[in-house]
Parts: sequence; C-alpha cells; structure tokens
Amino acid sequence: MNVLVTGGAGYIGSHAVRRLLQDGHTVTVLDNLSRGHRTAVLPEAQFIQADLRDTDTVRTTLEKHTIDCVMHFAALAYVGESVTEPLTYYDNNTYGTISLLQAMEKSGVNRMVFSSTCATYGEPESMPIVETMPQKPINPYGWSKLFVEQILTDYANANKNFAFAALRYFNVAGSASDGSIGEDHDPETHIIPVLLNVALGKVPKVTVFGDDYPTPDGTCIRDYIHVEDLVDAHTVVMEALQPGDQRFYNLGVGQGRSVRELIDTAREVTGREIRVEIGPRRQGDPPKLYANADKIRQELNWKAKHTDVREMIASAWQWFQSHPNGYNDK
Repeated sequence: MNVLVTGGAGYIGSHAVRRLLQDGHTVTVLDNLSRGHRTAVLPEAQFIQADLRDTDTVRTTLEKHTIDCVMHFAALAYVGESVTEPLTYYDNNTYGTISLLQAMEKSGVNRMVFSSTCATYGEPESMPIVETMPQKPINPYGWSKLFVEQILTDYANANKNFAFAALRYFNVAGSASDGSIGEDHDPETHIIPVLLNVALGKVPKVTVFGDDYPTPDGTCIRDYIHVEDLVDAHTVVMEALQPGDQRFYNLGVGQGRSVRELIDTAREVTGREIRVEIGPRRQGDPPKLYANADKIRQELNWKAKHTDVREMIASAWQWFQSHPNGYNDK
C-alpha cells in the first residue's frame, strides 16, 4: 500500500513510518518540521517538507505518489499552549485537516487513520473510559481534535466511499526497540522523558503537580501505551478499513500508573537518583484517567503487548543514553 504519513517527522509519526516500512508499505512523509525532526525520518521513506494548509502541494503529493491511505499525525499537542494560543491550534489542527481532506477529495484518496486523543472526553465521571462516553473537552487542544472527528463523520456521511478511523489515546511512552529513533520535544512536558532528562543531569529536578489526590499514593494515575503498540494499532486499523467505515477506538493498556510509580521505576531502570519537588495541583488534572480498549480487541483482535511500564521506561532510556541531545538537528 502507498501510505502518506502526515507529521511523519514527529515522535509517533516517525515510529509509524518505521513500522510501515518494515511491513513492506511504500511511505511518503509530509511534515513542515515546525516540531518534527528531519533526521527521524528513515531514508527509505520519501520526504516532502510542506504544510497541510498548503492544499495544492498536498494534492500534488497525493497524486504523484498514488497514495492509497493517509495516516494523519500532524498536529500541535501542548495543552497549555492551546489555552494561550487557541487560534493557532484551530488553524493548524482543525483547518489543517480540512485542507488535507480537500486535497484527498480532489485526488480520489478515500482512506484515513486519524490520530485523535482521549482529551476529547475532558474529565469523565467514571473510569475506565469507553468510546460511548460523552465528549466534553476542557481545552482548545481537545476541541481541535473533536472538531476533526465531527468533520470526518460529516464528510464520510456525504461520501460513501470514504473510510476513516479515529484513534484516541492518552500518554505515549517508550522508543523504538532498536534505539534508532525516540522522543525529542522542545519543550519537553511528558513525564517519562522529563524523568530521564533529570537522570542524565540535563534537568535539575522533576516537579510533581500534587501528591494529595484520592489515589493509593496521592499522585495522579494515567494510562501509558508503548509507542510501538500504538503504531501497531494504527497499521491494524488501516488494513481493516473498508469503504464507508467510520470507526472510533480507544487505545491503552486498560490500567493506570501513578506518577510516583513512574519515578520509582525510572530510578530503578537508570540506577540514578532523580530529584523530586512537590508542587501544587494543576487545574483540570483529574485523579485518574485510563482507557478501556475492549472495542478494538473485540473487533480487530488488537491489544497492547508492552504493558509493563518498566519496559517502556527502559526502551526510552536506551534512546536517551545514546542520544543525550536528541536528534540535535535544530
């Protein structure tokens, strides 16, 4: 299959490119490199530096490479930034997808796997989160993704040949099993990379935002999924899509890990002290968030293989040790 990966120079996108190539697909990457890394894209993939909002270039790319399916990762994803710069998020995430769909329509490409987010659920009243729960985002990032889900639904209702899946997940962790690619954000806000940067001595401490939550150890609990499991789910869904499909799936391991557990495990994996500072709670941080992924297991026989958070942190540590400055291409 000829696959276009948008945002293929980013953390998740680059791992998807790697997996697709391993599976024998022909891959074209489209990324504006505003947040991604050119060196994260394996040389076997064709690379196009362009913005999704450049509809003509996207259309030309789709037609030139006879694309069969789009795997859509390109998005801004900082919750805090979305609150201070909402228009930027709606422009990039929501309008960018509209532009992509317009290019796909003109090119006759009718299959998309969309990287959505469990942030579309907002603050659910109960756990675990299932796909039928109300979607009530509490920040522009979540809304920008939920709007895309609605746009995809409306477009699929109007175009019976179009098929899509929206995959919702929370916290992605780990790196490629061979350590060739990994996570490199600036700024880094994800808890596991922050912990490993402290272990490397690049950051003096990690701040835990609240230790008085109604959880066993007082810290927030979240669902962590290994990046290789995540891209595995994307490929499984891509291959299952049939004309007219509208699929929505949660992705996760089905149980949460606390911030304190992550800290203790990171210390064990790295063998280094990790200084911790307790800060105030962040507004809008629920005590627990974790997904029920039974639907995709029942329909497509998919489930996460890497459920041990120690394994996730160990694979990330392999990358951080061999790439202490990340891709070092900025």
